[in-house]
Amino acid sequence: MQELLALLAGVPKFVTYLALSLAVAMLFVAIYVRITPYRELELIRNNNVAAALSLGGSFLGFCLPLAVTISYSVNVLDFLLWALVAMVVQIGVHFLMRALIPGLTDAVKEGRTAVGTLSAFVAIGLGTLNAACLTP
Repeated sequence: MQELLALLAGVPKFVTYLALSLAVAMLFVAIYVRITPYRELELIRNNNVAAALSLGGSFLGFCLPLAVTISYSVNVLDFLLWALVAMVVQIGVHFLMRALIPGLTDAVKEGRTAVGTLSAFVAIGLGTLNAACLTP
């Protein structure tokens, strides 16, 4: 019975962090699709794999440090501040890719999967490094 009560005592914290992480993740996607010069969701609906890879990689690259932040945050404010840092880093990755790969925007629009794949892996890789930097 004690184990069940201990488990139930953690439910409010679980629900709080889950709701906040979903809200922050949706905010990230909303901002990300506005800063890119193409319409990812429309391209994805039209079966553009490059756009799906690029957006999916950025999302995963954001969620990796977000998960670490949830694990190590001392309170909700701490979580939100580090989530903001993760968001800034991941948006910066997009601008870095645009600077390093001239024509990235057109390549994604045209569905060139090599560019979408590279963009995804760079976003995931830098998201992983970002997550590692958040661990004590």
